[in-house]
Amino acid sequence: MPLDKKTITDAVKQAKGKSGQKKFNQTIDLILNIQEIDMKAPEGKITEIVELPHATGKPNKICVIASGELALKARKANADNVIERTDLDNLAGKKKDLRKLAGEYDVFISEAPLMALVGRTLGPVLGPRGKMPIPAPPNADITALLAKHRNTVVVRMRNQPTIQVSVGTENMTDEQLSDNIQTILRALEGKLKRGLKNIKLAFIKTSMGEPVKIKP
Repeated sequence: MPLDKKTITDAVKQAKGKSGQKKFNQTIDLILNIQEIDMKAPEGKITEIVELPHATGKPNKICVIASGELALKARKANADNVIERTDLDNLAGKKKDLRKLAGEYDVFISEAPLMALVGRTLGPVLGPRGKMPIPAPPNADITALLAKHRNTVVVRMRNQPTIQVSVGTENMTDEQLSDNIQTILRALEGKLKRGLKNIKLAFIKTSMGEPVKIKP
């Protein structure tokens, strides 16, 4: 699996060329087929949060679970939603509301002292989606945390030896998309037993276009 920018950029250009004319800004995904890996072993279960160097054009929607001053700061920092302890208690057992919440937000940040309660209440719906909350101390710089996680993606592999992750949108430059892809590959290199040699095939695909292979 090549890491050089030119090879990846060429594949991005081809994928854009095959995307067709659409009336919306298409998402661009990186799709990886993984080989020589035991899916039942810990190495077969990857959940890695990766901060991308370039904004994807579709910033993550973030829900902050906090109390007191941290909740106030999160609201001032324009978190998409702030849930306090009483709200969390009211959600307990309401499966439909919990599923809606899990689907509406991309990232969850929880004040560390609330993590146990969050785990009991939201864990069953967030865990399977790879969205377990990121703990933050009560004195956290919530503005900086929000800025960082607006621009993260979750690289996840479960049950099947494949990974599909959004790297940006069609209106980004080829170079920006290539940088984001390289960042994800570097993160995976340290997680896979044989590094990038475990990647059998890699493709770039727009929402409505044909997949394009990244050729070695």
